[in-house]
Amino acid sequence: MRDYPGDRVDLRSDTVTQPTPPMREAMSKAAVGDDVWGDDPTVIQLQEMVAGMLGKEAALFVPSGTMSNNIAIKSQTNHGDEIVTHRKSHIYLWESGAYASLAGCSISLVDGDWGQMSPEGVQNAIRKTAGSNSHFPDCKLVCAENTANVGGGSIYQQEDLDGICKVAHENDCRAHLDGARLFNAVIGSGTDPARMVRDFDTISVCLSKGLGAPVGSVLVGDRETISRSHRWRKTFGGGMRQSGILAAAGIHALENNIGRLSEDHVRASRLAEAISGMSSFSVELEGVQSNMVYVKCDEGSAKEVASRLASRGVDVSEETGSIVRAVTHLHITDEDIDRAIEAFEASQ
Repeated sequence: MRDYPGDRVDLRSDTVTQPTPPMREAMSKAAVGDDVWGDDPTVIQLQEMVAGMLGKEAALFVPSGTMSNNIAIKSQTNHGDEIVTHRKSHIYLWESGAYASLAGCSISLVDGDWGQMSPEGVQNAIRKTAGSNSHFPDCKLVCAENTANVGGGSIYQQEDLDGICKVAHENDCRAHLDGARLFNAVIGSGTDPARMVRDFDTISVCLSKGLGAPVGSVLVGDRETISRSHRWRKTFGGGMRQSGILAAAGIHALENNIGRLSEDHVRASRLAEAISGMSSFSVELEGVQSNMVYVKCDEGSAKEVASRLASRGVDVSEETGSIVRAVTHLHITDEDIDRAIEAFEASQ
């Protein structure tokens, strides 16, 4: 493990990354103010930086990606509205039903390979009160996710993202992108970040995954929406004080850790190809497009396989009863991948 060597190879998630020594130094030197008062200079710098990178007017630094997504939902819907998202999206599966409990929205789910929606699927999922004799709620927001986590870290084709936004806007809906791993998608597709998100009204970007910051996400959009979002950040308990220390880590990550994401993708691909050749496991190689490898356990349960790997010093996460997930990140080296391959071979 790079930067934090030890006796384990931690592939559970890219959320396990720790600040590198240069990032810690940047944090220690950060100029700070009081961000609730709006005068933390490093937070302001981070917000302006991310908004500029994505070609949008404004941005808001928040503690987590889940909070960022749900502030986006709350600021663009009214109680009783509906949102559209993929059946395997993070918003639906892993955010504790916050779209319902915090925003008071119902949800319309779309199927699709690798966790991705098609424009046609979105069109079919949108419901409107008008013409339904008041049976339907009003869909007001369409939420895509790129990369698609439970889709194996898959990356949308640009024409599909554009098409989803077009369908949303033609149906008087806004479009939100859960870009928790946006820069993995940017590096994996070779697309300029501002072009990728051009037609989305809001975008959430995590700093604490592949980019390696210890905490924080940024919600980006037009000034009016971000102004409303500031109120909901306060309501949800996300107002922080001298958070420039955290923002400095995000700035360092954006300046130093975007290009190197390609290394994670190469290592994930090598791990996937090796495992796919083993008799007890299978990997859908076409879906390995970024830093995630979803491994189907053809013999034994995911829990049993994870336990056998752990006994050999390699940690993965159990996604379902038959699937484990391995995620590469900035601390994983080529030698760690060699060790992981050997552990999978021994765990058959």
